[in-house]
Parts: sequence; C-alpha cells; structure tokens
Amino acid sequence: MRLSWLSILAFAASSQAQYFSEGWKPGQGQPTQVAKGYGQEQKEAPKEKARSRPKRLSELLDLNAILTSEPVAALFQKAGINITERLSKARESPWDPRIPLITDDSYEEIIVNESLTEEEEKRRTWFLLVSGDLTQAGGISQFVDQIFDEAFNETMIANDLPDLRWGRIDYLNVTYLTTKWAVWQAPQFVFIKDRGQSLRFFRPQYLRIRDGGLREFLKQELYLHALPWDTAYSPGGSREYLMHYLALTLMKVYNITVLVPRWVLYILSGSVASFIIQIMHKPQPPKRPAPARPQQSAGEKPTPPKASDSTSQTTTTPSKAGSAKQRKGKK
Repeated sequence: MRLSWLSILAFAASSQAQYFSEGWKPGQGQPTQVAKGYGQEQKEAPKEKARSRPKRLSELLDLNAILTSEPVAALFQKAGINITERLSKARESPWDPRIPLITDDSYEEIIVNESLTEEEEKRRTWFLLVSGDLTQAGGISQFVDQIFDEAFNETMIANDLPDLRWGRIDYLNVTYLTTKWAVWQAPQFVFIKDRGQSLRFFRPQYLRIRDGGLREFLKQELYLHALPWDTAYSPGGSREYLMHYLALTLMKVYNITVLVPRWVLYILSGSVASFIIQIMHKPQPPKRPAPARPQQSAGEKPTPPKASDSTSQTTTTPSKAGSAKQRKGKK
C-alpha cells in the first residue's frame, strides 16, 4: 500500500516538477500564489483598444484638417511656413472676450432668463451689435466694431452706465435670432428691454458715432426716442409664430449646410450657376432654309400658266361672235 502511494506521488511530482518546492518551513508564511497546471499558463486578457469613432465626411473634407495633416504641413515647412501656427491664429476670435457673444443657444439664458429684481428689470437695457464680415479690410463692419469696442472700454473705465449691458451677435453664424428679428444685413445696433419683448433697431450709418458720439447716444438714452418694433410679426404680435417657424427652418438648413466645407460649397455653387447660365443662354437651332425652286435653262420656253375654266369661257365667246360677223359680210 505504501508503494502504491509512493508511486502516485512520484508520478505527480514528475508531471509538475517545475512547481515542486522544498516544502513548508517553520516561520514561513502561507503561499498566496496558486500553482498552475502544466501547460495551462493563464494569460491576462488583452485589453480592448478604444474604438475610435469613424470620421464624418465633413471632417475628412475639412480644409483645416487637410492643411494640418503631416504631409501637407511638411511641404509648407520646407517652404518656411508654419501652417499650423497660422491656422491657429486665424481661428482666434477678433472680438473683445469681455463682451459676451450672444448665440441662438445662449440668448434665452443670458438675456431672457437673467436673474433680476422687479426694479432692475425695468431699468435693464441690452445693447447688442450685429457684426458682419470682418475679413474685408476697411469695411463698414470693421469700422463699427472698432467704435463699439472703444465705447465699451470708455464705459468700463467711467462706470457711468450701470444698467446697460453689452453684447455682440455674429451675423454669419447666428440664424434663428436674426431671422426672427428680420435683420437681413449687418452691422446693426439692437436695444433690448423687457426681457426681449421690446426691440429697437438702428443702422450705424445713420448715427453720429465718431468722436464719442456713440457714448453720448447711450448716456442720454436717445434710443428711447425711437418707437420699438411693433407689428404683427414683432415679439408679442399675432403673427410672431410665422417668424418663429421660419427662423427654425432656416436654422436647421444652416446646421446641415455648415457641415459641408466652404470650399466644397463654392465648387458646387459655381458648377450649378454655370450650368444654369448655359441653359438660359443656349443658342437657338438655326432655321432650315426654304427649298430653292428649280431654275429653267435659257433654251426652254416658259410654260404659260393654265387658264381656268372661267377664263377659257370668256375667251371662246368673242371668237364665235367675230366669225358670225365675217359670214354676214361675205353675203
């Protein structure tokens, strides 16, 4: 019996010889590692790599992404141009960050739902500038933005208009508000009171804003002399819902078209325009010439036209009368 147990232990030791140890000794702690079977080494499960989200078509066609890619950036680097730095500077906002930028999403939170007491609500006035395209050097939008920023800085230093709040709207990227307010061109001044229920619009071209004129216009509250927008389509009007749904529709269209890069839109719009022009100015097919009559040769006599029955009768009647007279004369 002892031999059989010894043979079993010897067989087990030979099958797992790599895990055979000297045994437990006094004062030695219990082993915490569990022995593994021969050929059954447990491997840690490989960690799943984070699945990257597939890029959208707009991201693949984005001109900034193309220019900042490694091959294109290397080409610009050989020419001595740091295209990444220049693009980062172009992305920076040209406006003063202290003036809040009002968007379609932030308008309700910043202006309509502003936390005010009843007395503060009566005195609160928001002065917004709808800014246009600033890429055109020397344009009216750039000039008005400069005057607007100067007036803001002077007001912050003087601190003499505590109830006036300043804001700016980017006309090119804000669709809902400009459509609902029927603002179709920029730049334009908007004065808001009563949590957006009272709106007054002014064109900067018709105001004296140079040399501190804008500050005087604000300090004397001359904008209150103009009547607020009060029509069927204004806030609180009977047809305000029409402007609301029109603004929503145009905003959704803009959110879709903004996904397409601008250079692709330029190419598509140019192709469509040229196609329409070709259709509108398509030349008319030339008129077919009338078949020419066969010309008669010089030797041939022209065939007389055939006489009708009436003419033949009139010609035959006088001939008979003439023959009768000749017979009477002979007699």
